[in-house]
Amino acid sequence: MFAVDVTRRRLIAVVALPLLVAACGGSADGDPSEGDPVVTTPAAGESTAPAFVFDVSAAIDAVEDELGKGQEYFEVTANDQFTNVFVAVDDATAAVAYAYVDGALQPPAPKQEGASGETFGRDDVDFDPEAVTSGVGAELPDSEVDAISVYGDGVGATYVVAVTSPGGGFLDVVVGADGQVFSVDPV
Repeated sequence: MFAVDVTRRRLIAVVALPLLVAACGGSADGDPSEGDPVVTTPAAGESTAPAFVFDVSAAIDAVEDELGKGQEYFEVTANDQFTNVFVAVDDATAAVAYAYVDGALQPPAPKQEGASGETFGRDDVDFDPEAVTSGVGAELPDSEVDAISVYGDGVGATYVVAVTSPGGGFLDVVVGADGQVFSVDPV
């Protein structure tokens, strides 16, 4: 994770909201129950992975198509509405956020100075989109997968799945590339 002057979640909200409003025309009147990715037992040949899990790699690829290969990233977070990609710039002392919405990369947000933290590259993102949330489904049945985040960890990337439990609690679940659950932390 990286730090600016605010917490990670506040930074995501501050950077992502204007991008999302611009990309989506400012409407947030959708039914919150529509499209909620619930981890359940799939029918034969059906994926348990929410569709946005596949957007992590697609968003990184879109940024690299725009900026060139070999970018370094502080964080990539995908949810049902959009994917945020935080590109490390200026020797990882600043970040530029890009939103990836409906398969299209949006213009960058203004550069955020004062960033710090571990970074990762495209090659470090090697999780199996079909499997990365499978452990959450097995360990926390009937939970809703709200988001997946990828963070630099000093040796590559760490994957964190944000989950809403059936009782309404929020959890961050650190998982391996194959979905193995390493830790579950209340948020």
